[in-house]
Amino acid sequence: MTFKDLQIIEPILKALQNQGYTKPTEIQELSIPILLNNKDLLGCAQTGTGKTAAFAIPILQHLYNEKEVGNNKRKIQALIVTPTRELAIQIGESFTTYGKFTGIKNTVIFGGVKQLSQTDALKRGVDVLVATPGRLLDLIQQGFVSLGNVKYFVLDEADHMLDMGFIHDIRKIVEKLPIKRQSLFFSATMPPEIIKLSGNILGNPEKVTIKPEQKTAEKVEQSVYFINRKSKTKLLIHILNSEKYESVLIFSRTKHGANKIVKSLEKTDFRALAIHGNKSQAARQLALKNFKNGNIDILVATDIAARGLDISELSLVINFDLPNVSETYIHRIGRTGRAKFSGIAISFCDLEERPYLKDIQKLIKQEIPVVEDHPFANEEPEEIQKTVTQQQNRAFTPRPNQNKSFGNNSNSRKYKSSRPSSRNK
Repeated sequence: MTFKDLQIIEPILKALQNQGYTKPTEIQELSIPILLNNKDLLGCAQTGTGKTAAFAIPILQHLYNEKEVGNNKRKIQALIVTPTRELAIQIGESFTTYGKFTGIKNTVIFGGVKQLSQTDALKRGVDVLVATPGRLLDLIQQGFVSLGNVKYFVLDEADHMLDMGFIHDIRKIVEKLPIKRQSLFFSATMPPEIIKLSGNILGNPEKVTIKPEQKTAEKVEQSVYFINRKSKTKLLIHILNSEKYESVLIFSRTKHGANKIVKSLEKTDFRALAIHGNKSQAARQLALKNFKNGNIDILVATDIAARGLDISELSLVINFDLPNVSETYIHRIGRTGRAKFSGIAISFCDLEERPYLKDIQKLIKQEIPVVEDHPFANEEPEEIQKTVTQQQNRAFTPRPNQNKSFGNNSNSRKYKSSRPSSRNK
């Protein structure tokens, strides 16, 4: 199956060929015919499967075929709503790439930056608008955006919208859309809340699900290191010095933690930058650009980067802190092992993070191999023993209503040793 077999028009085919794309991914092959036939779609697929092209190509084709000759006044006919600035920017870039020879114009609006350049673009007129919910509603209220002519509506990363508390904003946006429209709803997971929301947005949609049983990227080699929290930075530097990786994405649970990791790496002559919510949009985009073009080898991020970052040939993802939401782990490690490339995901797990690891393994239905052979392995059991001793000592001191015990059996579970294979530059 090729894009030509999907009846894609010549201007879009030419743009795809320029990018070296000839064969569609599974979600593209299944979704594009449905969307070209003007049907609503409920799509469930993991990150990195090609969802953006699956909806961008048919929307561009519809708009190209519907263009009115001699009508130079552009109105917003397609609206794509997505949760983060980074993902919005990448979707806008995809529309620009695939629509290069169509004359279809798009722009992206998001919060965290001054609105002047965005409102100027809207005044000049656009066919496709990619937006984050907050800035979209703000500019609607100010009168810069009208959704009265929208024919195509896409809600992308719907489950992430739910996690970030955007559901009320989405409902407000949907109320402002024309009743007669084609609606597309994409989500990596389908919890009950998302299914309920899709029922309020879609009519009688076609459904496309790509490998729902695959919880983690099959091309990603996973491993976990049990480590004393204070030794995490030393282990990180040890791993980076032991193997030569072309590009490394490190996840921190907090913004302060991300900055601290960058400072520690800079002291050992590693080139690294941080990307998180406290950084300005310009700083975040510059860091991402420098990472993609190889000016820096390491990007340290909070979970603002867990979805939507399409970084080709990313060698390694390191979970410096395990996420306390199990599903986030899947999206983090999904940054590597994309397309035809393989990848490695390493996680550090301190004593307090053991419950998070247990929940993650329950979600992915597998035990992540443990690497026991590392310089700081003997420190972690000491931490456990210290905690056990403290609990035992407290047990000898009677206290009112004292009925506590240490941890659970998972804290002392032994796993087989496994070392990640080398990925040399």
